[in-house]
Amino acid sequence: MRFQDQVAVITAAGAGIGKATAEIMVQEGATVIAIDVDNSRLEALTEALASAAGKLIPKMLDAADQTLVRGAVTEISETQGHIDILVNAVGGSTIIASPAATVDELSFEDWQKVIDFNLNATFLFCNNVVPLMKQAGHGKIINLASIAGRGLSGASSSAYAAAKGGIIAFTKKLANELGPSGINVNAIAPSLTLTERIRPHWEKRNAEQQAVEIERTPLRRVAEAVDQARVIAFLASQDADFVTGLTIDVTGGIS
Repeated sequence: MRFQDQVAVITAAGAGIGKATAEIMVQEGATVIAIDVDNSRLEALTEALASAAGKLIPKMLDAADQTLVRGAVTEISETQGHIDILVNAVGGSTIIASPAATVDELSFEDWQKVIDFNLNATFLFCNNVVPLMKQAGHGKIINLASIAGRGLSGASSSAYAAAKGGIIAFTKKLANELGPSGINVNAIAPSLTLTERIRPHWEKRNAEQQAVEIERTPLRRVAEAVDQARVIAFLASQDADFVTGLTIDVTGGIS
């Protein structure tokens, strides 16, 4: 039970990598505050984990709303007493109509939308949770980047690459800032992962296009959400107490 008696805040917990991470942590004893904008997803997740070792507490809010985030973190602190783990899972490339748009095809509005969606919630939750972790003298923060942030994705826009590159740099900077306070900050950089949002785009590809993606992956398959969540859980656990400032590429070997 790696997360017994620990409190974890997970954003975008209603689906995808955030959901898979919440499932692991609740099953291993954590109290998980599951943040999402979709209440029906949170209700389904709460029901599915009702008999797990830990506890899932759903909280519907927009993770990019400064006032709501501040209020939510204050409430969590008052009711739970501490926050041990923060997983920032809000983000993605499909927030715009053409996720693979080239730089000359992107509008400024789409550029701004992708940047905001992938950076703002991560900043806001770190900004509000870090003071509590500093006071406690410990904490684990895990951010979601992408191999796009390393320039390795041919199926996403330059806006997404810039945003996820920002997450990688943000993670490294926070690790240096917060290490003296006993706080570990790491990230994962997933390759294409078949979450609920991405799977429909994958299924629109023809067999040849899918084969190309699989062929370029040394492990010869496309990631599932749980593949990413297992690495997040490692980084959140005591096994990673001496790991900070790292972005782990969870790509099946793509480099």
